[in-house]
Amino acid sequence: MNRRATRPVRLSALLIALLWLLIGPLAGTASAHSTVVSSDPADGATVDTGPPRATVTFNEPLQPNFPAMTVVGPDENLWSKGEPVVEGRNISVEVGDLGPAGVYRIAYRVTSADGHVVDGERTFTLSTPGRGTPGPAANAHSSGDGSGGGVPVWVYIAGAVVLFGAGLAFALFGSNMGKGKNQR
Repeated sequence: MNRRATRPVRLSALLIALLWLLIGPLAGTASAHSTVVSSDPADGATVDTGPPRATVTFNEPLQPNFPAMTVVGPDENLWSKGEPVVEGRNISVEVGDLGPAGVYRIAYRVTSADGHVVDGERTFTLSTPGRGTPGPAANAHSSGDGSGGGVPVWVYIAGAVVLFGAGLAFALFGSNMGKGKNQR
């Protein structure tokens, strides 16, 4: 077979493989995360009294690894008590009696079934002040923007550049590398 004819075939195969490496993982991670299907209290609901527990329910079972969930009141204090519990598709934390009337935020961070971290926030409004005792001031560093963790995009880009360079070097020089020794 003609060596020059195989070069375009190798280069085409290399380009297809590179596109698959770049686009495949990004497309898969965009649709693989768990999503919230409901919460108790419901997102945006108005309640007269605080619930015994705040619960967020997802579309698939969660991993119990390193869950986080807090309820923060309009006074910027924690109103959740104890550690969050993951059971199947639910994450919940004890709440009990609340304090001032106003908007309460339920912030969560869980590990989905596919291993990606998912975080976000739900809110509810307490219409009648309660007699509960607040916890400490909430941590001002939580983002609650719903962005997942996972592998940063730059890792895929750097890996693709390295693979592309190696593939290109092989396509251009690979078929000629061992020939100089054999032709002597």
